[in-house]
Amino acid sequence: MADIRDFKCSYGNILENSQEVANKLGMAFPDAYLHSDTMAVLSKANKEGSENIVCILPFCHTVEAEAMGADITLGNENIGPRAKKYVYTNYEDLVNLPPINLEKGRIHEVLLTCKMLKDQGEYVLLEVCGPITILNMLIDIKYIARGMKKNPEFMKRIFEKIGNEILRYMKEAKKYGVDFISYADSTGGVNILGPKMAERMVEDFTYKFLKKAEKLADDKTMIMLCPKTTFALLGTEKAEFMDVKLSGPVKYMQGCIEARGKVRMVGQQCVKNTDYVLVESKIKEVVLR
Repeated sequence: MADIRDFKCSYGNILENSQEVANKLGMAFPDAYLHSDTMAVLSKANKEGSENIVCILPFCHTVEAEAMGADITLGNENIGPRAKKYVYTNYEDLVNLPPINLEKGRIHEVLLTCKMLKDQGEYVLLEVCGPITILNMLIDIKYIARGMKKNPEFMKRIFEKIGNEILRYMKEAKKYGVDFISYADSTGGVNILGPKMAERMVEDFTYKFLKKAEKLADDKTMIMLCPKTTFALLGTEKAEFMDVKLSGPVKYMQGCIEARGKVRMVGQQCVKNTDYVLVESKIKEVVLR
């Protein structure tokens, strides 16, 4: 059996900082993250407020799910976007999931914001969600678990369908100039799914998906993984770390900027941990086997 170690994230979410920044800028929620012009201002202010060197988008983890039909309430300054109600109550109905339309809605505004920030000379990081996190906005996670137990082949097809939509989104983001594409599926972590199901998720989806996603990396774009995903890959022996020398001790995101074009995929630390320093002047590339 695999030995998957969990990564305990304690860095909060970007929306919490964004709410505080938006209030200072006189922006109102949810309008502040509905339009590219306000999102660009908010992202830059949030970068400066968190002492980061990259602009991170979007401000929540509901964008892809909303684009696939989730009923999302956008919230206010106290509570961010979340599922208003589940669209599905039977995992078999997930066969009806629609494709993502990248030409309209909030997901299109996010892409426009990426280009706007890039044109302004910023480093841009786009956070992309994995299938469990997306599905959790559409259906109670207990039904996802039920489907994985009772009909694993069916759920593999659903994950693959969502994975193809995520890849389309990632490919489109490259056209809009993003420097970093961060992949996370925190709702699908070992702490929620349990060891056996987390291992199956790597075998059935994550490894194959990332083999395709890493091909998007080039001299302009790096793929970044949530450490939860990295440790799942390491624990199932689907990946290994490889040290890559840097010019000196630098903070994690600065190291990623330096290594872009040399390293396809990283994932040793959370992008929100802005104080993490690579003291040994090395960054760890995630190499898929």
